[in-house]
Amino acid sequence: MQRREFCKLIGVSAAVKAVGVAAAAEKSNPYVPATDSLVVRKLDAWQDWKFGFMMHWGAYSQWGVVESWSICSEDWCKRPAGTNYVDYKRKYEALPKTFNPIGFDPDVWANVAKNAGMKYVVFTTKHHDGFSMFDTKLTDYRITAPDVPFHTNPRANIANEVFAAFRKQSFGIGAYFSKPDWHSADYWAPEWATPNRDVNYDTREYPERWKKFVAFVHGQVGELTSEYGSVDILWLDGGWVNPTAHPNAIVGGQDVPWPQDIDMPGLAALARKNQPGLIVVDRAVGGPYENYRTPEQQIPDRPLPYPWETCMTLGNSWSYAPEDHYKSSRQVVHMLVDIVAKGGNYLLNVGPDPTGELPTGAVARLAEIGTWMQSNGEAIYATRPVAPYRDGKLCFTRGKDSAVYAICLLDEGEAVPGTIALKNIVPAPGATVRLLGFDTELKWQRDGAGARIEIPEAVRTQAANSPAVREPLKIGEL
Repeated sequence: MQRREFCKLIGVSAAVKAVGVAAAAEKSNPYVPATDSLVVRKLDAWQDWKFGFMMHWGAYSQWGVVESWSICSEDWCKRPAGTNYVDYKRKYEALPKTFNPIGFDPDVWANVAKNAGMKYVVFTTKHHDGFSMFDTKLTDYRITAPDVPFHTNPRANIANEVFAAFRKQSFGIGAYFSKPDWHSADYWAPEWATPNRDVNYDTREYPERWKKFVAFVHGQVGELTSEYGSVDILWLDGGWVNPTAHPNAIVGGQDVPWPQDIDMPGLAALARKNQPGLIVVDRAVGGPYENYRTPEQQIPDRPLPYPWETCMTLGNSWSYAPEDHYKSSRQVVHMLVDIVAKGGNYLLNVGPDPTGELPTGAVARLAEIGTWMQSNGEAIYATRPVAPYRDGKLCFTRGKDSAVYAICLLDEGEAVPGTIALKNIVPAPGATVRLLGFDTELKWQRDGAGARIEIPEAVRTQAANSPAVREPLKIGEL
């Protein structure tokens, strides 16, 4: 009988902040599992991908400011001191007229992401400011409009170019799309002030106007899902746009009394008619159209009982910031391991600069992450969580062949330990234990309810000289 390897040990390091983000949301808004067999199959494939690439990019990159939010009137949204809001918003909305990212080469982006070990992409086709990064026929506020300098470039239909380039590299394709549109006169109507992020008129008093906006949203999603090749994920942002009314909403707060129902059943049906099996992520809303959940800038403190994805910035900003500070490759790998051990995916965001290029600092980080993934991706891709998930510096994953991987989160400069103690995990009799990337079979013995694995000095010395951040243990069947 062939013996299966039981566990691989990987070492990486950095502190990871775990946040309890799931309990309250799950209690108030339980997850609704998908029932469409095609969607279920696509979700299973998506859970195999594990590591994704996100890009927030638009005309706002010219100023190096936060995407969209600087034109929102909520008091936390910041603009330069002494700035007149009306003047600022007018200048912001004119940014497309100077947007000419002649360095844009989506094949370069796709190669950087592939070399980082990423398997899917989510690109911002339109953020809340309403500027469409695709050739929509439904508004002139778009990248291909005649008054946008880039419109004559052969790659002017940016979303299409991005999707095509990543598709060539066998990536899963995700379209980020903002449900609210602050440029639309049927969302932020010019007749009234815009005190917050919400639609600025009562949808119950002006149902025909709201119906026009709903038709506009459906029309743009219809374009993206019928004219841009195969799409795997429709990643909908702006969760405040939903059917819920808030009768006790406070004026000037982040809610309004009236509902903002964009007919998600109809929208999902339209999108899936064009893209059968499409994963729909109506994020932060819940219900049958939030096929997976997306804790933002957070890692849950425990495994979650449904598909989920941490979306997080590599730096401090979602969009391009000239002096952004990037996480170390060790931090990112630690976060990836922690997330995957808990059953999630990791969607890592980088904001391209005004010329269309990825910042050099971000590219360097992604290359370092890719070095680790090339050696150790076996312990990440197509794995599922296995109890105890994490024990101190050890994280655990299980491959589809039942092999278990133990990944040791080493601190900077910390050596591979001579002994690894597994609690409540015992290899099956005769199972082999190896360090990923090494042929040497490691000795192990049962130790109470767990096991002790010995790593000889020669192997530790070799591992210390590895270009990877460190290697995982692979253990056969439990």
